[in-house]
Amino acid sequence: MAVLSGCLLVVVGVLGVMSEPPAPRIQLRLAGDKRKHYEGRVEVLYNNEWGTVCDDDFDMSAAHVVCRELGYLGAVSWSPSAKFGKGEGRIWLDNVHCTGRETSLADCPSNGLGVSDCRHSEDVGVVCTQKRIPGFQFISSTSNDVETLDVRVEDVRIRATYSQRKRVPITEGFVELKDGGKWRQICDEDWNMMNSRVVCGMYGFPGVKGFNTRAYKLLSQRRKKNYWGYSVNCTGNEAHLSSCRMGKAVKLVGNSTCVKGMPVVVSCVPGRAFAPTHSAGFRKAYRPEQPLVRLRGGANVGEGRVEVLKNGVWGTVCDDNWDLRAATVVCRELGFGSAKEALTGARMGQGMGSVHMNEVECSGFEKSVTECFFNKEALGCSHEEDAAVRCNVPAMGFHNRLRLAGGRNPYEGRVEVLNERNGSLVWGTVCSESWGIMEAMVVCRQLGLGFASHSFQETWYWPGDVSADGVVMSGVRCSGTEMSLSQCLHHGKHVSCPKGGGRFAAGVSCSHTAPDLVLNAEVCAHEENCLSSTANAADHASYRRLLRFSSQIHNNGQSDFRPRAGQNSWIWHECHRHYHSMEVFTHYDLLSLNGTKVAEGHKASFCLEDTECDEGIQKRYACANFGQQGITVGCWDTYRHDIDCQWIDITDIKPGNYIFQVVINPNYEVAESDYTNNIMRCKCRYDGHRIWTYNCHIGGSRSSDMDEFTGILTNQLQRR
Repeated sequence: MAVLSGCLLVVVGVLGVMSEPPAPRIQLRLAGDKRKHYEGRVEVLYNNEWGTVCDDDFDMSAAHVVCRELGYLGAVSWSPSAKFGKGEGRIWLDNVHCTGRETSLADCPSNGLGVSDCRHSEDVGVVCTQKRIPGFQFISSTSNDVETLDVRVEDVRIRATYSQRKRVPITEGFVELKDGGKWRQICDEDWNMMNSRVVCGMYGFPGVKGFNTRAYKLLSQRRKKNYWGYSVNCTGNEAHLSSCRMGKAVKLVGNSTCVKGMPVVVSCVPGRAFAPTHSAGFRKAYRPEQPLVRLRGGANVGEGRVEVLKNGVWGTVCDDNWDLRAATVVCRELGFGSAKEALTGARMGQGMGSVHMNEVECSGFEKSVTECFFNKEALGCSHEEDAAVRCNVPAMGFHNRLRLAGGRNPYEGRVEVLNERNGSLVWGTVCSESWGIMEAMVVCRQLGLGFASHSFQETWYWPGDVSADGVVMSGVRCSGTEMSLSQCLHHGKHVSCPKGGGRFAAGVSCSHTAPDLVLNAEVCAHEENCLSSTANAADHASYRRLLRFSSQIHNNGQSDFRPRAGQNSWIWHECHRHYHSMEVFTHYDLLSLNGTKVAEGHKASFCLEDTECDEGIQKRYACANFGQQGITVGCWDTYRHDIDCQWIDITDIKPGNYIFQVVINPNYEVAESDYTNNIMRCKCRYDGHRIWTYNCHIGGSRSSDMDEFTGILTNQLQRR
């Protein structure tokens, strides 16, 4: 019995030692062909060697563990089969089984580190939520040093000096990291301009400049310092400081820390549209800095479909190989910071015309995306693959000076403005006189709520703050490009509003998507037809001469185009046997070469329906039988040349050279993401009997600086 007891004790002892081996210490990162900083191929650092994870048995529970270990709230999705590209080196983990409650991927059961029968074609990837958890690992270490793996940094900021804190935006100051709830400085002994470039890019600034080192040295000597324990090593191309590597550890020895240096300071160069000012608002509207590249279709400043200029004509960029590095070049070129996202699949709507660039590859330091390598052929690229970007934009604080009150949700309500009255800031309403969709667009953009879907001149159904009923802003007229309502034309200190505020105050409703109507210039088949119209005074036996044509109107936006008026107010037209939903939808004009209108056709009413759609898209709107009207995304409405009113009366026009012009949605009755492409112009020649049209183009498709800038200079795009 004694021997048996001893044996049992030995066995139990052995089992106790083997039951819970310590989990290996690993570190994770997201790599590969990623387009956002929170997605990518899962890579594991173990034994100072980076490797990948096989997709066998991987699931959402494992993806949640990965994302939380990287400091995100969780996972959105995961992808097998090397969606983010094939990795290199060892495949460290295979057949991973997680419950989702583990703190590290190393805690999940697997075949064991380095034990795998997979190939890199099976590398797994994840997409994490954008939101960070408090205390996320902000800067990754370069080694598998256990001491550095538990470092947690919660936030980063540029802390301006007292003399600069009232400047908007803040472009210069000490770089501080929040660690353990305390703000700490970084020793500048190993700091370089690439690190500063990344910090400035995060905060919406395209460049870095020098600063008065002596002034900051004196300032830092008078302050109590609290240094962070590590240095930072960035390449300059990172979209965020969280993607930089952690440098060597810094010895923290009280006042003797960083004796050869001082706290890190950055000084950023803002884009021209964001030049700092001591005033609370801006005096000028936003305009792109460079004429070679532009953004279209975006809901907010600093985002949109990328379009480049070639031979004076704007075209799009194919999303093949489109990544954060190329997107960042675009953002910096336009006066913004680094890119938050490189969007693919026409996420900001489809463009028109040519696809000018394909398979773009940038180093990240080019001054323009047109300097990057690219394929001169865009074969197989359609506008369904148009590339887009979202850029980091400086914090202007515009959203703090405006609010929507009384609405059923955060996207609608009475517009209330914070304005100065009698030396103090007070909330008040905006006079609704002349208030329209353009003004509403600026409000929604200023609040970061996207596009305006409607503007309102009465808001009695939205009870706002009674103390804010007074009108503090009147005579507002916006062009639509402004970043804040204060940039629009408006009355000064002397407010004039006969109706007053309260129930008659201006209101808006906002939406993250909007339609975009575009005329198809290629199928406007103009044909002469021997009729004409200077009609009222003409003899009934006389003839009229009409220029007849067909028009095709596409919806290239991100939501359906719907008429503003409800069905109950549509007008029945006996000749067409259907209801017309819009009073004025199209203007047709013939102009002299100097722009003077010499003849016009007026589309007084319009029926909106899906005549044809792109492959795979179902028609939703039809005018017949009092049907719903509109134009579905990816569909178009065709008005044939033989329909009444599809003409311009040219009876009294003399032979010569003219400009034929078509404008859709001319009164901005319905909100769109882009109004610049609502106009089409063609050159035309009239000999008294026939009209020839040529050189048709959509508004905004050509550069207004065509003589000065030609963009990508030749028709033969090639790698440089």
